[in-house]
Amino acid sequence: MDTRNRCRILEGVSSTTARRTTMITWFLLVTLFCKSTQGGNADGNSVWLCEPWNLTVNSSKQTIVLTWEDDPSCSAGNGTVVYELEVLAADHPQHYDEVPVTPEQTGEVHVWSWRSPLALECASHSVRISSRYKNQRSPWKLERTLPALGNVLEAVVFPQNDVFRVGSTVTFCCVLPPGAHLKKMSVGGYKDTDTNTIMISKQTHALTVLLNRISKNSCTNVFCITELLQVSGTCVYVDDLPADKNLQCETRDLKSVICRWTVGTNADLGETRKSYWLQGRKCETGYKGSCSIDVAVNASVTTWTLVVQNRLGTVNLTDVAAMTQRVYMLAPDVDVSHVNARNVCLTWRWREHYYTSLNVSCQVNVSSGETSVISETSALSAVVINLIPNWSYTATVRCATEKHVWKWGDWSPRVSFHTKGDVPDPPDVWMQMKENHVIITWKELLANQSHGTILDYTVSWAKTGEAERRNSTTVTAGQSVGLSVDTSAAYSVSVTARNSNGSSSASSISVPPWSPDRTGLNPSRISGSDGGFSLRWSASPKAACGYVVDWCPTSGNCTVEWIKVPPHQTKATISSKNFRNGVRYTLSVYACTQRAPLLLEQSEGYVREEKIQDNLFEHLNVTQQDYNMEVSWDPVRLAEQPAFIRGYVLYWSDNNSKTSFSVTTANPEATSLTATNLRIDSYEFTLKALTAVGECGTTRRSTSLNSLTDALIKVITIYLVTASCLILLLTIICCRHWTCIKWKVYPPVPKPVLMDKWMTSPGEHTCHPLHVDRFRVGEEDIMDVPELHCKAGAVDTLGPLKNEPFVNSQTPKGYYNQPLQRDAPPPASFTGVFPNPSYNLLLQPGGQRARSQLQPQEGSLESSCSGYQPQTLRGAQNKADAPIPCASTYILLPH
Repeated sequence: MDTRNRCRILEGVSSTTARRTTMITWFLLVTLFCKSTQGGNADGNSVWLCEPWNLTVNSSKQTIVLTWEDDPSCSAGNGTVVYELEVLAADHPQHYDEVPVTPEQTGEVHVWSWRSPLALECASHSVRISSRYKNQRSPWKLERTLPALGNVLEAVVFPQNDVFRVGSTVTFCCVLPPGAHLKKMSVGGYKDTDTNTIMISKQTHALTVLLNRISKNSCTNVFCITELLQVSGTCVYVDDLPADKNLQCETRDLKSVICRWTVGTNADLGETRKSYWLQGRKCETGYKGSCSIDVAVNASVTTWTLVVQNRLGTVNLTDVAAMTQRVYMLAPDVDVSHVNARNVCLTWRWREHYYTSLNVSCQVNVSSGETSVISETSALSAVVINLIPNWSYTATVRCATEKHVWKWGDWSPRVSFHTKGDVPDPPDVWMQMKENHVIITWKELLANQSHGTILDYTVSWAKTGEAERRNSTTVTAGQSVGLSVDTSAAYSVSVTARNSNGSSSASSISVPPWSPDRTGLNPSRISGSDGGFSLRWSASPKAACGYVVDWCPTSGNCTVEWIKVPPHQTKATISSKNFRNGVRYTLSVYACTQRAPLLLEQSEGYVREEKIQDNLFEHLNVTQQDYNMEVSWDPVRLAEQPAFIRGYVLYWSDNNSKTSFSVTTANPEATSLTATNLRIDSYEFTLKALTAVGECGTTRRSTSLNSLTDALIKVITIYLVTASCLILLLTIICCRHWTCIKWKVYPPVPKPVLMDKWMTSPGEHTCHPLHVDRFRVGEEDIMDVPELHCKAGAVDTLGPLKNEPFVNSQTPKGYYNQPLQRDAPPPASFTGVFPNPSYNLLLQPGGQRARSQLQPQEGSLESSCSGYQPQTLRGAQNKADAPIPCASTYILLPH
């Protein structure tokens, strides 16, 4: 215990005791005790001295090593001696440290080391030491042992060719020859490092850099450049502790152990190259990440140790395992036997009896092309079944321990075999129904379905319920047959394929009766994706055997394609090598029933819609309606629609203002659009179709809007020209056929023939009305003429009418051939030719008969070019039924 502390404790005790006794007595005793103690310590210090003895200083690159011993006088003490050490660089304190020495360590050689951040060649280093015991400390012992590099002929950089751990801060120095001056110091791959340069002395400069990049392909260069552009430098390595990891050991042949690990991403260059030891044995292939040693494998658990070392440090990797549970089996040899059409026998074994004591499990991989099947077995043989006849296969086997599956062994070399042939698989059959025939089609059998070369296909059919009256036909090529059958009846059709091994089982399909409206479905629109169609439909309880989806181009002849879908699935992805962009396809979904297929849904769509070419509307008509223009076109054929037409748009602009207008319709079935409220001007009309890929099919037409007066004149002119042409045509026809028309309309009228006794009663001169029964035209055109009856006194009655000529009348009542009323039967009759009543007839005097010169009168036959017109004779009263007066000047008597 320290003397002073001890005095304090005693003083506290004496103060406590003074309460019981007198204060003065105890104070004197304590004072005497303390003085006696202090006098003894003073004597001890003057005798005991403990200092370092036999001091030596060594160096290795940047490390300073100091060794010393204790002075013999140190053994007299019973406390800990502390040695204080201080390092000076260029006479400036650089590092301070303390080394305690316990009484048990007294008399031993003490060693202390320190790595200087600055190369020892850059500045002189010295170490001084002193000892401290309790409150006593010896003077510093100074020894200058490591001088700096002396005069050099050219600049030198330190440290040289050293190794540093990544992330370290390193100071490089450049020692210049006398009289030289530094221009720049830098480190390769690090920017702005020259700004950190400091001057230690006139000939020495230092640069401190944080090395945070591992040297990958080569070392890192440090440059020193003088004002005279003399370059010097050094190359150092930047690396890290070994980063190898994940050690795993196993055995392959139960006689040796091989260990593998992940090699770290160290530089592994020059001074930083790593070395490996496995179980204390140096491994020359350690840089590859694997190492093997020969050792007897047993079931005991063993610790496997890998030591990885470089100049920066050492890393130990371990793995604990029993090698009998770490067996990585070698590949067996496989044999093939008993090759049949649909099965084969495989056996395998190992050349060496490595694994006779192990229970193994093996995998058999049988593959054909890109298809492979892996099966597992615990035996050393296997029978592979369900193979394709007449088909090539390869097989390979690998094994592992059954109880502890460390990893599957290597696959054996592949063995090949070819199965025997067999009858073909049943073909996949479908149908197309037309109005007058049925097309039965089937998919071509693939090589893995035909089991040999297909010789022919046989198609047989019969009406449903009449299987005994079955017809058949055989084709050697193609995948379809057209059947001319009664499409109003249902049929059962079957197809078989035949090769050299025989015929396949029959594929049957039922054909329902044809009905033009059998669908009654409106196809929905569907969009393509990824070069095909993704189709979904509603489930049908009638689909006992699944669904069939077929597709074909909507327009034109096609070869139908189809796929079959299981009953529980209501979606399908449709793809085909025959799909083309810009072609509309119709996709139909059928329910597969026990009878004929039942159509459920239909869709139409494009795999990809394309832009319609210009001039789509071949016949674009523009019609003026008042001040409107109607633009019409023919319906667009389906074959000309590489995209769905969703409507039309009509643009127009006049030649003056160039302002564009438009009208749109969303009806794809529309065939006309009207531009309204136009002015009298010239216009350009542009018609386009609206599709999902934009406006396309551009067709242009220019026309002018005329005034309504011009249009009226034009219409009148057209009508006049048409009427003139018709009249001219009728005139020409009438002139060419005038004779026929004349006979039909105006046949010749016979002259009247009078009886010889016409005038036997001179007193009676009244004529009864003429009564004409009919005209009869004979061979000589002689016609019967009615008799003329006269009564006496008729002349007197008509006296006042002598000088009035007869007037022709065309009224129906005065028609010549109409029957006239008469009062009594005629007294006499005559026959003869009666050419026309309008002729002037003269009566010769003396009752003689004479014929005067005939003068044509107005309205006579000769003066008319239009043919005969029916006439009547009328008097002043102009009555049709009045009696005709017998005037001698108008009647020519017969001879």
